[in-house]
Amino acid sequence: MTPPKVLSLGFLILITAGTFLLSLPVSSTSGQISFIDALFMATSATCVTGLAVIDTGTQLTTFGQVVLLILFQIGGLGFVTMATLITLVLNKRISLKERILLQESMNQNSMQGIVLLIRRVLIYSLVIQLSGAVLFAGRFMMDMPFGKAAYYGIFHSISIFNNAGFDLFGDIHGPFSGLTRFVNDPIVNFTSMSLIFLGGIGFIVLSDLMDFPKRRRLTLHSKVVLWTSLILIVIGAGLFFLLEFNSSLKPLSASGKFWATFLQAVTPRSGGVTTIEVPLLRQSTQFLMILLMFIGAAPGSTGGGIKITTFAVLVTAVAARLRGKEDIVMFRHRIAKENVYRALTITLMSLMLLVIATMLLSLTESAEFLTVLFEAVSAFGTSGLSMGLTPELTTAGKVLVIILMFMGRTGPLTLAYALKPKGSKELYRYPEGKITIG
Repeated sequence: MTPPKVLSLGFLILITAGTFLLSLPVSSTSGQISFIDALFMATSATCVTGLAVIDTGTQLTTFGQVVLLILFQIGGLGFVTMATLITLVLNKRISLKERILLQESMNQNSMQGIVLLIRRVLIYSLVIQLSGAVLFAGRFMMDMPFGKAAYYGIFHSISIFNNAGFDLFGDIHGPFSGLTRFVNDPIVNFTSMSLIFLGGIGFIVLSDLMDFPKRRRLTLHSKVVLWTSLILIVIGAGLFFLLEFNSSLKPLSASGKFWATFLQAVTPRSGGVTTIEVPLLRQSTQFLMILLMFIGAAPGSTGGGIKITTFAVLVTAVAARLRGKEDIVMFRHRIAKENVYRALTITLMSLMLLVIATMLLSLTESAEFLTVLFEAVSAFGTSGLSMGLTPELTTAGKVLVIILMFMGRTGPLTLAYALKPKGSKELYRYPEGKITIG
């Protein structure tokens, strides 16, 4: 059982358990959820996607909602991290095998300091989610009783920090309404953006930032993640504002335009919550969101996509080749060719997967091509944004999206490593050949 196999199997076990619990009569207000719908919701929660075939606020009971909450909390932090928490609480020793699993699940290059990192992950997550819950609950108390506001605050803080994107406001504002009623609300928008950003930059970067006052420097990984995130947010917000100024942003106040612009620039990279209905956006804006969803969040985070660092390495490699440079340099550090090959492999595998999935969904669903593509990329990037197709999916379409969500969360490369047969070392090399490129 290699680490990729253990990680993939762990997610499958979580999904299976979630499907069983959601299939129970106590989980739904109607007393029954079909097997495929329960499987879809369990996969979406475990893979912290947020796509939903049934409305969480109206069609699930409190028990069903708590099941989802547990699934996306474990799925966001990683089941290996949660298992380590139990081991630490029981004061047991972390074995070498468990350290290797932690290294793989957190995308670390070495096992050095991995247990300390896990402790920090758990502490940071608890503090950030608790802070978000307090801010949300304080705002929601203006509209609902204290007990309900506290429950809503906890649920939405955990959901948004883990980039799950599930919400309960269908019970108040109508099914699948999301956060559209809070488009002008500074508290809800600021808290949501902060939770998405902190959950999306990754626990490695969070730990590095906490050490910054003492060490006075950041690692190369943290610099790449933070700068690339900032650039994507600024460019995304600028393009969204220009494209939607005379459309969806037109009826909003100046402050409403500001909050809507930046939340819609932050949330595609795996956030899953939106204050503007995606189907009402221009096609150019929808395609912009597809690109941001495909890039996704940072490695070792609660988000999906090909990852920010993969995108940054590819862009830097292209820029170096155009300038005729042999080395790929980022922040005065040379990037190993192995990382470039890995980035290329992940990107090409992801594109091939999305091409095949979009073609198949176009056959099974009666929807426009851009809508099908949007839903496919949202599922793979574990973003959770939807153009309204997900609740209308056929059974075949649901199965395809379930596979996309699972592969998007585990990563196509990890899944490929888990499924490949045990290889043997090559004892010879073929002669080098020449081929014309470009």
